[in-house]
Amino acid sequence: MKAIFLDKDGTLIDNLPYNVEPRRIRLASGAGAALRLLTRLDYRLFVVSNQAGIAEGRFPEDAMHAVGDRIADLLFRENLLLDGFYYCPHHPGGTVAAYAIECDCRKPLPGLLLRAASEHGVDLRSSWMIGDILHDVEAGNRAGCRTILLDNGNESEWRLGPRRIPTRMAPDLYAAAVLIASHENE
Repeated sequence: MKAIFLDKDGTLIDNLPYNVEPRRIRLASGAGAALRLLTRLDYRLFVVSNQAGIAEGRFPEDAMHAVGDRIADLLFRENLLLDGFYYCPHHPGGTVAAYAIECDCRKPLPGLLLRAASEHGVDLRSSWMIGDILHDVEAGNRAGCRTILLDNGNESEWRLGPRRIPTRMAPDLYAAAVLIASHENE
């Protein structure tokens, strides 16, 4: 099975920092059409997201269940199925002791992608990671995926390195889907 791993905020949904209010969650412009194109190419869809707000005490971890349900519902309305919703609640600088740790699931490390791949039988070399910052790209590259950076203004550090070079860049999720589709035809 091949997969599309999607960063959540600023990639799949509009970026509202630390938002866990389901009614405020909206798919990014063109996301439905983009993901329908990819699922027609037999890609499965997974969200992989850092959620430092949990470690920082901004919201409880159980708030992520409603967020995952809302995203699954929004995708269902687009005739799409979300195959998995994975998030990292950790941040070493957090204020909630249980989550203020170093881990292997916080991007740029690949733990979330590796876990999803293991649990769902995903072939990582046939898969793509799409995100709006270079941490997403690095996580995808470390996991063995091809990667797309959405150059939508959300990357602010631009710390480059060998694992932080995307396979391709696109201005939005729909353009990323078209790039992936073009790779299928090569």
